[in-house]
Formats: sequence, C-alpha cells, structure tokens
Amino acid sequence: MEYTDKEYCLEIWGDWACFTRPELKVERVSYDVITPSAARAVFEAILFKRYAMRWQVTKIEVLNPIKWTTIRRNEVGAVVNSSMKPIYIDDGKTRQQKNSLLLQDVRYRIYAKLIFIPVKDRPKEAFAKHQPSNDENPMKYYQMFERRALQGQCFTQPYWGCREFAANWKYIDNTDYLEPPLFEDRDLGIMLYDMDFEGNAQKPDAMFYRARMKQGVIVVPSKDSEEVLR
Repeated sequence: MEYTDKEYCLEIWGDWACFTRPELKVERVSYDVITPSAARAVFEAILFKRYAMRWQVTKIEVLNPIKWTTIRRNEVGAVVNSSMKPIYIDDGKTRQQKNSLLLQDVRYRIYAKLIFIPVKDRPKEAFAKHQPSNDENPMKYYQMFERRALQGQCFTQPYWGCREFAANWKYIDNTDYLEPPLFEDRDLGIMLYDMDFEGNAQKPDAMFYRARMKQGVIVVPSKDSEEVLR
C-alpha cells in the first residue's frame, strides 16, 4: 500500500470573521484568530468522506494584523420546531438586537494532513451503501482532494464562523516561496480545539488547547496529544 504523510496548505481570506467564544452566551465575541475546528471545516468543504478519512490541522499562519470591529443587528431568537409553526418576525419576543465583536480583514494559511481510516477500522454503518475493497489506500483520497482543490471545487462554501461571512480560499501547491506570516508573538490563552464527535456523535464534548502564536505561527497539536484539554 502506497502511503505518504503529506501536508496540504490553503490560503484563506475574508472581510469579516467571528470564531465565537463558547463561554460568552449572550453576545458574540470572536477569538483573536481562527480556531482549529473552523480550519478543519474549510478542508472538509473541499473533500470529506465520513468513515474513510478525517482532517488533522497541524499549523495556522496569521498573515494580516489582528483587527476588530463591532456591529449591532437584529436577530431572530426563535427556531422552527417539529410542529413547523411559522415564525413572525414582528413578534416582540422573537426579534432580538445583539452586538457582535468581529475580526476584520482576516487572512490565514492553514495546514492539515489527511488521515486515512483503514477499512478494517471502520464501523458497520460505513458499509450500509458501499463496500470498499480491502486494498483501498490513502492515495485515492489524496488525488481526489488535489484534483478538487486545483480546480477550485468545494461541496459547500466555506465560511468564517457565521454563514453570512463567506471565506475565499486557494490551494497552495508549492510552499517554498511564500510571504512570511505576521511578525508577532502572542499568547492567545485557552482556545476551542474541536468537538469530540468520535467520542459521542450525538452530544460531543468540547476540547480546548493553549494557543500560542510565535512569529505569526500557531502549531496545532494532534487530537491525541496531552496538550488537548477535555
């Protein structure tokens, strides 16, 4: 079986971003930089095969200075329930005015590895619609991702924390001659790492890690690392 431990790179940018801190419930307040879970979601928007592979974010490079802005907007506080009753926006209990502390003019380079899941390690529900061959190998998924990324294809439009903040992206095939990241060191504190969907898909637990930016680079530990707090 041919296997290469290849790391992929995407450059992503946008006008607005909000990587919401989970400890602040009422008003949206963003982290200083993109979270590993949001970076993973960008790769998954290009290629994601449940049970067959997963993405492991390894590094985040901050390219633009960290800038903040605030907006105030009307939001709908209710959701449609199973009875499918309509929501009336003019109802005083439904409309809510909230402030959001957002990031402005963001640009990052994110790196990730495609982790292949062998056929023998996949759960039974993975074979409900398709029975893969036993000689299936990671190169199949490497080529799928590279082909889609080079053509600018994605299954869904990546976004910056909130769906209204669309993210632009491009695939970096050659990382030898790239502009250096932001020349700054910063301790970003405890940051959301990801949700543990593998441990409990219905009610996943949140995972955190201590994020430190050195010369604009944030090294992201692996999921099984002792640095990841559960």
